[in-house]
Amino acid sequence: MFLILCVSLHVPAQQPTTRAAEVIDIFADVMRQVDVNYVDTLNYEVLTEAAIGAMLRKIDPYTVYYSKKQDKDLRMLTQGKYGGIGSIIQQRDGATYAVNPYEGKPAQLAGILAGDKILSVDGKKTKGLTVSEVSNNLRGEPGTTVVLEIEREGVEKPFKVSIVREDIHLEPVSYATTLVADSLPYPIGYIAFAEFTEGSAQAFTNALDELYYNQGARALVMDLRGNGGGIVEEALQIVNLFIDRDTKVVETRGKVARSNNVYKTRNTPRYKDLPLVILVDKNSASASEIVSGALKDLGRATLIGQKTFGKGLVQNVRPVAHGGHVKVTTSKYYLPSDSCIQGVGIMPDIVMDDSAKVDICYTLYINHYFFDYATHYHRLHDSIAALPDFTVTDEMIADFCAFLDERKFKYETETSKFFADMIKMAKHEDLDSATIAQLEALEPVLTPDFREAITRNKEEVQHFLGAEIVLRYYYQKGQSAYNLRFDDELKRALKEIQK
Repeated sequence: MFLILCVSLHVPAQQPTTRAAEVIDIFADVMRQVDVNYVDTLNYEVLTEAAIGAMLRKIDPYTVYYSKKQDKDLRMLTQGKYGGIGSIIQQRDGATYAVNPYEGKPAQLAGILAGDKILSVDGKKTKGLTVSEVSNNLRGEPGTTVVLEIEREGVEKPFKVSIVREDIHLEPVSYATTLVADSLPYPIGYIAFAEFTEGSAQAFTNALDELYYNQGARALVMDLRGNGGGIVEEALQIVNLFIDRDTKVVETRGKVARSNNVYKTRNTPRYKDLPLVILVDKNSASASEIVSGALKDLGRATLIGQKTFGKGLVQNVRPVAHGGHVKVTTSKYYLPSDSCIQGVGIMPDIVMDDSAKVDICYTLYINHYFFDYATHYHRLHDSIAALPDFTVTDEMIADFCAFLDERKFKYETETSKFFADMIKMAKHEDLDSATIAQLEALEPVLTPDFREAITRNKEEVQHFLGAEIVLRYYYQKGQSAYNLRFDDELKRALKEIQK
């Protein structure tokens, strides 16, 4: 998600330029002609929103119109808050599932489980609706009640759950811990930072203070992977924790004077000499790129991961007629090195390979077998070992294989699919029978045994399967803790800190 970086909601409307005024006249005249002459009654609100949307999409992906009825979406962007139930939903095979109820939020407290199929919301069937449409039905004013009809594995009949919506605030610090091991010279702090919304810099500071003063951390790994950005002031405050006062962090340059700003640190740094490594990836964007790019430019941090997204555009929110708003791109970011982030991104000091293998785990993941087995396992087991002791055992992997057998799982690689097509083509082209027989003799060799493939990729299977199982019992923070065991980029960061 890309969040706005500056908010300016009370700017008076300005007169259009001559060029804009001419276009507005054309649009208004077309609307008048259609209004008077079109054969059927039209919904002008829908037509206008469609016209505005099509126009803005020609500009860039971040300049967006929000009608008055979309106020809750705008509030989510600016504040990271919304009235809802606090669960990620997913659609597959035409059905909607709860896949990630947040711990302590209304859905989880009401007993919603990952894997629950949502049949209806307030009596409205979810079949045929998009994820966005179901999500909009789940959201509403805090304090109001929404009724979900649920279908759950192991429960004979669907049942209803009433959930009172709350003002959902997603925690900007998704996970923080201190890493301690015999191989480390001292405790090293780790903070996964999810988004730059209001108050997020203070949340980050509180987490770092806890790690440093109470847990003895003497270095920090800041994880900005997947962080789509947010408010520039929050990014500035985080950079200021590590950089001297009155240091230029980022500059914005735009068409009009008010869009040109130089952002400098304002305070004495709290952690000026704390060793710092930042993890980034292709989904680190916007304010994430300000933090990582500025700290890299200023020689204050080592970046590890993949080249960042390259979203260096600043948006302001401005009011328009009848209660709507437009989020409009007004300027571009420039780092201390005078490089522009937009379209370029930040190249890490240490680039890690992120190419995904197309193997058994890929097939099992995209077809939801890890997810479905975790749902099945959770139904049969009230608890698992506490973290960090929990691990996926050989017995669990054997049970997972039996689960795949029951569901008639057939592991097909791209190679086996290609080879089957080649045999069909050989027959179609009327090759001699001896050649076709030789090809068919090779087919069993190229048809993979999923058990053998799982054994060959055992550690990766343990990672994916364990992460889904842990999520059922220990929610997001537990899953984050479990995932760190398998994190090659974190392992590289720890080596870098020890240099």
